[in-house]
This record gives sequence, structure tokens and C-alpha cells, in this order.
Amino acid sequence: MTHLAIALWAALPYLTLALFVAGSIWRYHYDRFGFTTRSSQLHEHRLLRLGGPLFHYGLLFVFAGHVAGLLVPESLTDRLHVSERLYHANALLLGGAAGVATAAGLGVLLYRRLRVRAIRAATSRSDRVTLPLLTVVLAAGLTATVSSAAAESYDYRLGVSVWFRSLFTLDPDVLAMAHAPLVYQVHALLAMALFAVWPFSRLVHAFTAPLGYLVRPYVVYRSRTPATPYLHPSAPGRPGRKGRARAMPPR
Repeated sequence: MTHLAIALWAALPYLTLALFVAGSIWRYHYDRFGFTTRSSQLHEHRLLRLGGPLFHYGLLFVFAGHVAGLLVPESLTDRLHVSERLYHANALLLGGAAGVATAAGLGVLLYRRLRVRAIRAATSRSDRVTLPLLTVVLAAGLTATVSSAAAESYDYRLGVSVWFRSLFTLDPDVLAMAHAPLVYQVHALLAMALFAVWPFSRLVHAFTAPLGYLVRPYVVYRSRTPATPYLHPSAPGRPGRKGRARAMPPR
């Protein structure tokens, strides 16, 4: 076991978690009203209507797939009489479909950002770091999903998943991750980098968006009925006022 392996797979995950937690607290303390995506819907909505749901719903299924693949041990699926062939087939079909949908949605959103001048001008420095990083994380994840189906010699549930669960017991199984194929190691390192910059980017809206969308009021952009101008009670011609309104002399 080398010092580099210990640094990458034993120390770096906890440093990333500490930065993620501390950065989120700092961001909430100094910029709690900045927990937003800085919506650009008013500039363009057609591409957003296509790319937004693809990216967000696909990402939810990707997250669920990671939970099932990393946190659910093989012994539990064996107890439920789920064969390894069936498990990996579902992981490939559902996980691959979710990854493709997420990547397609992100591609549409990136094209939209580059195509619309106002959105491109509003791109911040954190966006220039987060968006490329998110792209390569998704690319590495899709590559790992395809390679897991093509190469049956490596079972990530006996390697990467064991290492990930060992982090919760504060006893990292460094060898389990050090012996994993390169594509899994790259995907894990890129994911840790993404979580390290998470609190300092627009990704923080993931903490508040699910609840915010449930309780936020509707936004009325245009009323179907013409608005009635407000008239002061003493204004001439107001309904209910006795007498006729006098015509104002032309100026």
C-alpha cells in the first residue's frame, strides 16, 4: 500500500466532506439568499423546457442508482433472491438510460448557454469551473457503466462499494479502491472534486429547490383580463360618486 493510495482513498474523502460541510455553512451564513440557480428562463425557455427536465430527472435516477449500487451490499440482494445477472442488467439498462438522459439534458443546457448571448454573458467564474467538471464526471460515470457490462471480470460491488461503505465506519478499505480499474478511480476523484466546489457554485440550490418548488407561489406573467386602473375615492368619475365627472379642459 503506497502513501499515494492512502492519501487518495483514505484522507481525501474526509477532506472533501469537511470542505463540503464547512463551505455550505459559510455560504449559508454569508449568502443564504444566493441559494438559487439564477434562473434565465426569461431570456430563453424552449431549450430550457427540453434540457431542464432531462437533466434534473435523469440526475435523480443517477443518484438513486448510486445509492443502490454503493450502499446496498451484495449479501442483501442475495437474501432477496436477486441474481447478479439480473442486478447488473438492471443497472446497465436503468443506470445507462438515466446517464444518457442526464448527459443529453446537460448538452442541451450547455448549447443554450453558448447560443443565447444574455445567458452567455451571465456565466460566472464558478460556472466556468462547475459545468466542465460536471461534464467530465458524467462522461466518466457513463464509461464506468459501460465497462462494468463489458468486462465481467471486475465486480464493483466487491471493490468500489466496499471502499465507499468503509468510509462510514472510519476505517477506509484502501486496497479495495486501489485495485479498482482506472475508470472507477477517475470517476471517484472527479466526483470528490465536484463536491469540493459544490458549496461555492449554483449547485447549492439542490439544498433548497425540492422544498422551494413545493411551497413557492405561482408566478403570473400576464393576466388574461385587462387590469383596472386604481381610482382614488375622491377622483371624478369613480363609480358610486354622485354627479358626473367634469371634463378636463384641454391643455
